[in-house]
Amino acid sequence: MAGDWISGPVHRLYVHTFGTPGTESLFWLCVTLAVFGLGMRLQIRLGRAPWANPVLFSIVLVAAGLFVTGTPYSTYFQSVHIINFLLGPATVALAIPLADSIRLVTRSLPSMTLALLAGSVTSVVSGVALVLLFGGSHEVALSMAPKAVTTPIAIAITVQAGGIPALTAAFAILGGIIAAMTGETTLRRLGITDWRAHGLAAGIAGSGIAAAQVAQRDPVGAAFAALGIGLNGLVTAILVPVLLHFLPG
Repeated sequence: MAGDWISGPVHRLYVHTFGTPGTESLFWLCVTLAVFGLGMRLQIRLGRAPWANPVLFSIVLVAAGLFVTGTPYSTYFQSVHIINFLLGPATVALAIPLADSIRLVTRSLPSMTLALLAGSVTSVVSGVALVLLFGGSHEVALSMAPKAVTTPIAIAITVQAGGIPALTAAFAILGGIIAAMTGETTLRRLGITDWRAHGLAAGIAGSGIAAAQVAQRDPVGAAFAALGIGLNGLVTAILVPVLLHFLPG
């Protein structure tokens, strides 16, 4: 196979050095944290450029590491399960800036509700429609429906609807990365500079990944991103079962 001349020796060295389960788990946990930290520093050095997304940077480097060492994804996932567990508390922690800006959020509620409904409905319907338009299966369409919701909620919705959880997770992460890389630039080119709009758009369209990027930039944006994540999850959880009745097959 192509690449064996690289992966073969590296795999043998990896097995010799980190052959025991405990050592292997610690190795991949440290690698993941170190690579993400490096990605964060790189983005800061580049003036917090949206395209220098540390999540994408980490995915590429860790995937390359798994390939050259011949490590199965299941082994890697077991090694970093604590990070996966902390995803939930990290999302909940966005409630802190939300509480700090609760009066501003209350005043913006009418217009925010319209934006939320428009964003949620568009995301669910467009995702399903694209899959069906290109001849995708019923399962793939259901997996695409909650793509804009934060990953834990998206997976739960997919399981209940009969989709493919792993595919939904991939869609949600990819969507979050794209939103984080392009969202702020797109809104500014449209003349939208209000951090309330930036935060809400990040929470609805890009879930936790885009919201985390907005949270680094502005506390008001962080509050609206947190609200967008929570309410978008709620609306999508209601929309997907309703849409299920209208899907063919």
